Amino acid sequence: MRSEAPPGAPLEGILVADFSRVLAGPLATMTLADLGARVIKVERPGTGDDTRQWAPPSSPTGATYFEGVNRNKESITLDLADPDDLELARELARRADVFVENFKPGGLDKLGLGYESLKDENPGLVYASISGFGSAGGRDLPGYDFIVQALGGLMSITGDPEGDPYKVGVALVDVLTAKDATIGILAALSERAYSGRGRRIEVNLLSSLQGALANQGQAYLGAGVVPQRMGNDHPSIVPYQLLATADTPLAVA
Repeated sequence: MRSEAPPGAPLEGILVADFSRVLAGPLATMTLADLGARVIKVERPGTGDDTRQWAPPSSPTGATYFEGVNRNKESITLDLADPDDLELARELARRADVFVENFKPGGLDKLGLGYESLKDENPGLVYASISGFGSAGGRDLPGYDFIVQALGGLMSITGDPEGDPYKVGVALVDVLTAKDATIGILAALSERAYSGRGRRIEVNLLSSLQGALANQGQAYLGAGVVPQRMGNDHPSIVPYQLLATADTPLAVA
């Protein structure tokens, strides 16, 4: 999955230690790789990233799910329960400009791979943590996209008003969180350019979804209106819906 970024790419010379798996973290680090960063993806021996087994469909080189969020990366396997491998992981973190992880909150601290353990040895490190519900009250809750779509309100405004709620057709909350993580990392790298210091970034699926509710969320905050499922209708403007014609529905926007 490795292809070189063009010379002079914006993040050329930036080293990213990617300790994330599945979707939100890998999509964020892939974006950094597309922008020219060198991304070293750390995977579990034997099985690797979970999404290597998420098939069908598969291409001639593997599961398309994995390939869709891991291009332009170099991959290594490290067993963090093995002292020698753990020391290699720490050395990678000490050299990195960016560290991205989506372990259970606090899970890397006891291994010496938490931000507090690394910031003194690598004061310029930008350390991004991705979780389902943050590192406070929701730290122990499972952070699955489907759960967050339901709990965060997205499913309550998706689908036919008379039917059952539906999730969106892709793991949209993971994708939104990846974009938020990327924005935070790029902002921190920009700050580091003049301050010389890195910083800790925390993003979580629930917050990213709530921010993405946009006008629907503000309808409640500003006017007390609870958004409902409206099918293809729009809560504020017309025409912006399906309209019946002589032989087939017509989408109008």
